[in-house]
Amino acid sequence: MRRALGAAAFTAAALCLTCLPGTATASATHSPHHPAAAPQAQVWLTTADDSAQLQQQAPVAFHPGDSDLTTITVDPAQRFQRMDGFGGALTDSSASVLSSLPVATREAAMRELFDARQGIGVSFLRQPIGSSDFTASATHYTYDDMPAGQTDFALTHFSIAHDQRQILPLLRQAEQLDPQLTVLATPWSPPAWMKDSDSLVGGHLKDDPAVYRAYARYLVKFVQAYAAAGVRVDYLTVQNEPQNRAPKAYPGTDLPVEQEAKVIEALGPLLHTAGLHTKILAYDHNWTTHPDDIATAQRLGEDPQTDYPYEILDSPAARYVTGTAYHCYSGDPSAQSALHDAHPDKGIWFTECSGSHGATDTPAQYFRGTLTWHARTITIGTTRNWARSVADWNLVLDADGGPHNGGCDTCTALLTVQPDGTVTANAEYSTIGHLSKFVKPGAVRIASTNYGTTGWNGQLTDVAFTNPDGSTALVVHNENDDPRSFTVAVGAQSFDYTLPGGALATFTWPASGQLRTTAHQLDLTGATATASPAGQGPAQAVLDDDGSTRWTSGAAQSPGQYVQVDLGRRTAFRQVAIDTGDNLGDYARGWQLSTSDDGAHWSDVASGTGTGQLTTADLHRPATARYLRVTQTGTAGNWWSLADLRLYR
Repeated sequence: MRRALGAAAFTAAALCLTCLPGTATASATHSPHHPAAAPQAQVWLTTADDSAQLQQQAPVAFHPGDSDLTTITVDPAQRFQRMDGFGGALTDSSASVLSSLPVATREAAMRELFDARQGIGVSFLRQPIGSSDFTASATHYTYDDMPAGQTDFALTHFSIAHDQRQILPLLRQAEQLDPQLTVLATPWSPPAWMKDSDSLVGGHLKDDPAVYRAYARYLVKFVQAYAAAGVRVDYLTVQNEPQNRAPKAYPGTDLPVEQEAKVIEALGPLLHTAGLHTKILAYDHNWTTHPDDIATAQRLGEDPQTDYPYEILDSPAARYVTGTAYHCYSGDPSAQSALHDAHPDKGIWFTECSGSHGATDTPAQYFRGTLTWHARTITIGTTRNWARSVADWNLVLDADGGPHNGGCDTCTALLTVQPDGTVTANAEYSTIGHLSKFVKPGAVRIASTNYGTTGWNGQLTDVAFTNPDGSTALVVHNENDDPRSFTVAVGAQSFDYTLPGGALATFTWPASGQLRTTAHQLDLTGATATASPAGQGPAQAVLDDDGSTRWTSGAAQSPGQYVQVDLGRRTAFRQVAIDTGDNLGDYARGWQLSTSDDGAHWSDVASGTGTGQLTTADLHRPATARYLRVTQTGTAGNWWSLADLRLYR
């Protein structure tokens, strides 16, 4: 049963305020006769059966030593993207539902959304520019609507009066509750007089330089008007879902690459001239072109443009583009990494995914389904693939998933207002909250070994961040229906935990000298791997820093099986992590490390007996070599698997 949220935020009583990141937990000085206590990780849990939502658990203490359990190794020295925030959209419908509540209930709901202590600290909002499908009124709108057949190139009729009634007051309150709130704004359609359909629903922007300039000025005026109303717009996209060529009775525009580029080339200079620091993001659509959008393009005789974001970033308009925005409704998050690899100078933002349910699903079924899919795909999948933001769709809807005007009739929100006026938290409240409550704007994603995939594989999947205050947040999801026990290792310290089947947990710990590591992982880009026997899976999988991929012998363990790495040049290292992955029986019963400069003459540098998934081998003395060989020296009926080899200096 989804938990009802009262006038006091539901987590307030359960939270230990001194346990939150950035809050002092003890005196900074210690007597020399009383060494510092072992650092602890605070734990918050959401279960797939909805018996716990972001519920604080007993803390766990770090201790020296290793474990034979599946081990998630967190490495703060490896840093990736900087985070902007996490949240959803304050749509017209969300604003309408919130505004209909009694003042005390509305205030509580806003705290539950935007206050990090009493709620989840939403820190990123995607704000529609005008009407979307989640519009409470019977008529769709923009900020410069004109009677049919009339135009307003001077934009003399431009007005955000519609938003002054409900949306802007709530946005200002949100920024008071979270002063670090980031706002991205997105239009579903330009005013109809700018389009060849003369309608907000469907059609193209008129291919006319005067229209491109007018539309760019329209977007600039929106940013200026919001700023004057007390709301800063940090990012703009120029069209929601530009490949959705046949929207279902709600505003939308078929905006081909060429037209988006023309809008951006008009908009970029105007933002600069106006002295605005609002940045432009491109695309704002799915990881891959949806099959329905391809079919519609073919029916209309249009090019489906399945490489849309690449084409924008390869165009002259890219000089005005900060990055690319993605949605979840086709493809998977690996598309983000592919684009990042092609354009590492541009950022990635994830800006929309709605929970949904089937017509016959029970609340328990769609809570479990939404939690588990969003946890592995959105909470963890997008952030492990370079996303700087994670935004679901509506923040608040009524019990019927509305109000809405066209579009989705099965969507869910972070919060639902029930017919009796109570407010309940859905799975999205937790999948966003496990990030937004603990990962602060400006946090940086750091390395953590990961064994799950966005397509269910029954393993553990995770993502880790360092906050601006030096604290760490680690989010772990158990994809299996059964409980999974695992170890989290940071430097020479670790803790063990058992996560219920399907559950999602966030672990936080403060900056601590006891958790520092002096080992630095080497970048093995360009290295190659071979194996004997050839086994199953590419030997190269041991070098991809992805615990969900592996090489395996494909046969029982016997002495002499090996994996060999060519580092490409002589390389110094002093430690090797031999990671079997989340297949606990496949560890080498015995192992030997050898090095070589020519691949023909070998020196043995370390050996030992395996006992579990992760073996960290310290060399007898630091080695400098071009080749490294890991030889299996034991005998067992299990196959021998290797998910990752990590070298440290």
